Amino acid sequence: MFARVPNPIPARMKGLNRAEICDTNFIDHVKGLGQGPDSGPQDAAPVLPGSALDAKGFRELFESQLISRHLDLMARVLRVQNKVFYTIGSSGHEGNAMVARATRHTDPAFLHYRSGGFMAERFRKLPGMDPVMDSALSFAASKDDPASGGRHKVWGSKPLWVLPQTSTIASHLPKALGTAMAIEAGKRLGSALPIPDDSIAICSFGDASANHATAQTAFNAAAWSSFQKLPAPVLFVCEDNGIGISVKTPEGWIGESFRHRPGLDYFQADGLDLANGYADVQRAVDHCRRTRRPTFLHLRTTRLMGHAGTDFEIEWRALEELCAVEAGDPLLRSAQIAIASGLMDKEEVLALYEHTRKRCFEAAEAADQRPRLKSLQEVVTPLAPYTPDKVHAEANRADYSERRLQVFGSEAALPESQPPRHLAIQINQALHDLFCKYPETLLFGEDVAQKGGVYTVTKGLQKAFGPRRVFNTLLDETMILGMAQGFANMGLLPLPEIQYLAYLHNAVDQVRGEACSLQFFSNDQYRNPMLIRIAGLGYQKGFGGHFHNDNSITAIRDIPGLVVGCPSRGDDAAAMLRTLAALAKVDGRVCIFLEPIALYMTKDLHEAGDGQWLFPYPAPGQSIALGEGRVYGEGNDDLVIFSYGNGVPMSLRAARSIEQAHGWKVRVIDLRWLVPLNDAWIAEQARGAKRIIVVDEGRHSAGVGEGVITALVEAGLGNVPLRRVTGADTYTPLAGAALLVLPGDADVVAAAAELG
Repeated sequence: MFARVPNPIPARMKGLNRAEICDTNFIDHVKGLGQGPDSGPQDAAPVLPGSALDAKGFRELFESQLISRHLDLMARVLRVQNKVFYTIGSSGHEGNAMVARATRHTDPAFLHYRSGGFMAERFRKLPGMDPVMDSALSFAASKDDPASGGRHKVWGSKPLWVLPQTSTIASHLPKALGTAMAIEAGKRLGSALPIPDDSIAICSFGDASANHATAQTAFNAAAWSSFQKLPAPVLFVCEDNGIGISVKTPEGWIGESFRHRPGLDYFQADGLDLANGYADVQRAVDHCRRTRRPTFLHLRTTRLMGHAGTDFEIEWRALEELCAVEAGDPLLRSAQIAIASGLMDKEEVLALYEHTRKRCFEAAEAADQRPRLKSLQEVVTPLAPYTPDKVHAEANRADYSERRLQVFGSEAALPESQPPRHLAIQINQALHDLFCKYPETLLFGEDVAQKGGVYTVTKGLQKAFGPRRVFNTLLDETMILGMAQGFANMGLLPLPEIQYLAYLHNAVDQVRGEACSLQFFSNDQYRNPMLIRIAGLGYQKGFGGHFHNDNSITAIRDIPGLVVGCPSRGDDAAAMLRTLAALAKVDGRVCIFLEPIALYMTKDLHEAGDGQWLFPYPAPGQSIALGEGRVYGEGNDDLVIFSYGNGVPMSLRAARSIEQAHGWKVRVIDLRWLVPLNDAWIAEQARGAKRIIVVDEGRHSAGVGEGVITALVEAGLGNVPLRRVTGADTYTPLAGAALLVLPGDADVVAAAAELG
């Protein structure tokens, strides 16, 4: 416990524990207050005259504030004993408990880290739940933590619809807005939502985070929706404490920036005063629920104790400023209200304060005795669940033939009844099939609706399935992926399209930090399954340059839990799409389908008109398992070439030249699945090979080829003569110069000659 320090605190010097000061300030403040009336208001009466908050509500909110505060104090004490592993606290933000009280436990909440008061109050919504013990288990990184299973200190709860997250600055705002939009989309589609139809999404963040580009994209998309009269019931809660770590927010900036922003309905509330602030919080919540419009609640808060336990504010913040901040402690005002109303006397307030302290410390000590994660397997279990048999059965499920006949028109018009086709057409046909199979499927992105995409890959989908399931979005990849997460949260199956691979990079954190992390940080309690289609890679003729010929997939190769498939031909694409959709449906996985633009319309392999890159469409019931590649030239061991995407037809052409020049029998391996690489299968294909070439159309550094070579070396095949053919470490230039930096047929043939 903290030792008592008499007031005034002598010389508030460098190194003095700010938590100790806050603790002592509260006790001394209460002791110095006068006594209120002998009796207080009845439960249903206003806690103070004119207040919208009744006495019962105030007492419960005060208790939630005290829980939040003592969890912070406990964390500062026990962190130095290695019993607690997190010290970013909620002190000064306890007024967010009002938002929890004014909303429902079925309103999905995306919270920032200063949400202790909100969580303590939301726990009241369901009987039998204990916010103190649950929070203590999370602080202690116990595997019994009901939110994350000990993987991180996160605010979260499955029954309370608080989705655990460890968002980078403001990165949770797009998915919160996406969830709000998904509530309305689900109603329009007639889908059975997992929450009531009039739910709203709640999203809290700080004033400093409001300036971040990811936050701004969510605000812009919300306003964009409002302008078109599209419902988006999201409550943005900006908890304004005036500072971000050590960078101050200009006085009045949040109000000036958001009060008159078109499309966002602005409300302001005092989060430092429960009696005064509650009416405004309730007004904002009611407005959002009734109008279904994006609503911005500017909640006044303060920040006590520094950003975290390692932030010694006395080193960089003026003493007078720190004293002013401490004087604005919302718990001091709550104590004043409790006593002035006659609801509690000083002794009762102090007794409740100390009882809450005891409760939090006892819970923390008990949590410290609970088991923690002890093995790698325990840590990664929820990261990338995979049930191959179930996925295979779902991918091959073909009980939607009647709907297919309605969509395609007749048996003769079914894709499997058509002549062999190229990649773009077969992806299009496979998407039609997925829409028939899964009524909850949505496809959206830039230009995907009436136009049918830049390359007509989505042509006809909107006509066949309607604008509620196939629609254009604003030109913002971050928001496209945020919407996808929101739709997935509401039980739909989103198929967002990123128009070009180069456009993903400005938004990749929505995959890396948000979508793929949810299963991990929620211990697989929450899932946001999705299948992201991305047109990319190089060799596009007539419309080139870096942004349309981005050959680097490094940014997505190391994202934990992500699945990436890359077809080189149409029949593979259709079968792989079925597996990816099944992975999303069965195991909740986030998947990327990387579509080689240059192969969309490719029909020939060796000579013009040979039609050797056209293939029959695989009928429903056929799929390609995750990690299963394709082999050309089974049993040929003189030379084995590993590749993917554009590199596959390139390698096949080179193989014919190599066979003619050297008399070798060449085997070409199409990896098909790039993340995760099937290391065991790669090694199996390489055993017995006399020579190996890895053809990677990506860049020399950090490409897929490095993973292939690592798999070979780790399998003990490092002595086999080997060459790697890759792109150069450069951006792709325009026109014919692109072929100077991308590998070509001749490069593969030359590599074979070097192997001798």
